[in-house]
Amino acid sequence: MVDEIAMIEKNQTWELVKRPANRKKTFVAKILSKFSMKNCKPTSTPMVVRMKLSSQGDYEQVDESVYMSLVGCLLYLTAARPNIMFAVSVLSRFMHCCNKQHLQAAKRVLRYIKGTLSYGLQFSKTEDLKLIGYTDSYWAGSKNDMKSTSGYAFTLGSTMFCWSSKKQS
Repeated sequence: MVDEIAMIEKNQTWELVKRPANRKKTFVAKILSKFSMKNCKPTSTPMVVRMKLSSQGDYEQVDESVYMSLVGCLLYLTAARPNIMFAVSVLSRFMHCCNKQHLQAAKRVLRYIKGTLSYGLQFSKTEDLKLIGYTDSYWAGSKNDMKSTSGYAFTLGSTMFCWSSKKQS
């Protein structure tokens, strides 16, 4: 952090500028097209409430490379979309044993993203830069091993800049 502040002082970069429009939307459009979801119906949440995915069950198997590619694209998007982090972290647990239920859940995240294209991180110039932290946990949320998931998020002003969602080890 000291190096970053020194660089800001050296460059005299003190004001935030608006980000280029549509840059993120272009990548999302490519992902939607790649997974044949361009004309999908948007949804209001990235995951079904209280959904517990499992590696066990009698679901049709899917092509692992398609699932891995989709989850990889979603992981990339989490850098600018912390609101999908929990759903994507859950989906990433099934890379080695994915089935139709997992692929449908991953495609639901895409449907959510399509409906929330304007969402993302944006730091605005403001006088009120309060640092606020939030934490939450989902006790024994994993159907396979009954491990918990916990997470945290920190905001500076109105923008979340640091977050984590982690399964108990």
